[in-house]
Amino acid sequence: MERLLEGCARLAIPLPDPECLKEETARLTANVEQAVIKIIITRGSGGRGYRAPALPEPQRLVIRYPWPEYQVPQEGITLRLCETPLACNPRLASIKHLNRLEQVLARNEWHDEGVHEGLMLDLQGHVIEGTMSNLFAVRDGVLLTPDLTRCGVAGVMRRQVLEIAQKLGIACEIRNLRAEELCGMAELFVTNSIIGIWSAARLGATRYGDAPITHQLIHALNIEMEQD
Repeated sequence: MERLLEGCARLAIPLPDPECLKEETARLTANVEQAVIKIIITRGSGGRGYRAPALPEPQRLVIRYPWPEYQVPQEGITLRLCETPLACNPRLASIKHLNRLEQVLARNEWHDEGVHEGLMLDLQGHVIEGTMSNLFAVRDGVLLTPDLTRCGVAGVMRRQVLEIAQKLGIACEIRNLRAEELCGMAELFVTNSIIGIWSAARLGATRYGDAPITHQLIHALNIEMEQD
């Protein structure tokens, strides 16, 4: 909800009523053990042209999807680098907006079921995120994740992992990461609010072995989710 409201504020869309969304979500999830709820807020109809109406009438969609059953190998997932780059625009960076054409193009670069996620770079060659996830790496015991001030989505799970790492005393750095650096990392993993944490076993020809920090974070995340 925090991210949704921040996105609306930055896009100058009148804020939805959180209590109304909470009530509608509760109705959709009544007697449902597990599901995915997607909330979409639009500015509403405005006719032709790009100028927003003086008095916008936002529309909202609250959609329930079945919980996905991902088939993830126990040893970890396989990643690839995508050719489709992410454009840099600090005005849109970190929020989750509806223009996802770059991710659509990137995800359709491969059809191999053995590849679980693709990593996307910006035009300067910095790794930013996955097509549906945020990226983390570990080197020399330090947790690294890309800087998202120019592009990318600051995921809910990304923030939660950073908070858990801080509680565990794991050193963290948010900085630019180049694609060639990933080959020298001890661990890689990706996150989002549905998958939680997926440990990576392979990126292209690079294989990753034991992932003690990744599994420490997975264990701590599972405990937090059970408590919630």
